[in-house]
Amino acid sequence: MHILFLTHYFPPEVNAPASRTYENTKRWVKAGHKVTAITCAPNHPNGILYPGYKNLLCQWDEKDGVDIFRVKTYLSANKGFFKRTLNYISFMISATLQCYKVKNADIVVSTSPQFFCGMAGYFISRLKGTPWILEIRDLWPESIIAVGAIKKRRVIHLLENVETFLYQKADRIVCLTRAFKRHITARDVEPNKISVITNGADLQQFNPLPKNNSFREQYQLDGKFVVSYIGTHGMAHSLGTALHAADILKSQKEIQFVLVGDGAERENLLAQKEQMGLDNLLMLPQLEKQKIPEIIAASDACLVLLRKSDLFKTVIPSKMFEAFAMCRPIILGVDGESREIVENGRCGVYVEPENAAMLAQKVEELSGDKDLCEMYGASGRRLVETQYNRDQLAADYLDLLVHGKLDLTLINGELELE
Repeated sequence: MHILFLTHYFPPEVNAPASRTYENTKRWVKAGHKVTAITCAPNHPNGILYPGYKNLLCQWDEKDGVDIFRVKTYLSANKGFFKRTLNYISFMISATLQCYKVKNADIVVSTSPQFFCGMAGYFISRLKGTPWILEIRDLWPESIIAVGAIKKRRVIHLLENVETFLYQKADRIVCLTRAFKRHITARDVEPNKISVITNGADLQQFNPLPKNNSFREQYQLDGKFVVSYIGTHGMAHSLGTALHAADILKSQKEIQFVLVGDGAERENLLAQKEQMGLDNLLMLPQLEKQKIPEIIAASDACLVLLRKSDLFKTVIPSKMFEAFAMCRPIILGVDGESREIVENGRCGVYVEPENAAMLAQKVEELSGDKDLCEMYGASGRRLVETQYNRDQLAADYLDLLVHGKLDLTLINGELELE
């Protein structure tokens, strides 16, 4: 089978969407299928091209057997509604106009959260006469409404209509959580065409490693209880909560916070850190994907934070599974399905989102209980091995694509691959 996958993000970009798509598609190639990814020249999150790349009309690339077809887009940093929308629309137009250069696709998959990528999948599948799978990684436009990026009711109504249109036109929908499935079903979509395939972790890439490593040595973290956050510094992530918790724990010299990543809020957070005089908080820029396991290994606990919003009760951040796989406990500032996973699996502790005092309290408690941290870490590894193994999840996804291509009517009932 030739799978044509549309994604706004792909390696060498290191965000969660790029990682999920790459981790799945390279496994599909290994299983004997042809995969072509249509994407942009890498520029996330700052809108600046990565070294060695140009924003050409179209260009071919390859990674681990995946054919990569990069199309020209309007480059924009991952902030500001208008310019980001231009970036999304330009990808939709370029991908649709250039798709004729990808020959003999059997099925088209396009991934959200922004629905211009989804719309491109709809257009291309109709041009090529193939089934179309819509993947929902985040609810959109709900996610941008939740962080206050758009407020005009007419714009919101228009985007919600586009959302419903795409749900109803897709031959199948793959979403990441049960809550997403409930949301989509409420838009008059048949439940039996929606499958749940969660995120997970690559157990080879994210394998337990010694805590005392070169990262700890480089940043003089030996003897410290290291609490890390690795990922996007965006409007949704409530990283100011981590700064305020660090401020509360200033006198605890053995506790060190580490934030690694980039995004729309990073400059504001850096300025806030300086203003607050947080010597116990280290902020590092976005690093290469291959460095992430070393940083997790150097950590005693990993932060997963989002703003306090009912919408974010529906999400399961992918960074949870990478920490679990490396036997590190989670301090989770996200309610809903994520909380159920952490508490039922005994993989970490929950704190109320945006509650800095509670976060500081839990950090302090874990810093004084090494055995509890080890127990949470071991439980997390077992959970990933049994339920969130990327190999099995990619195989489940491929099985869905292959059987869906042969006869979409063969897939019936509640197919929830978790």
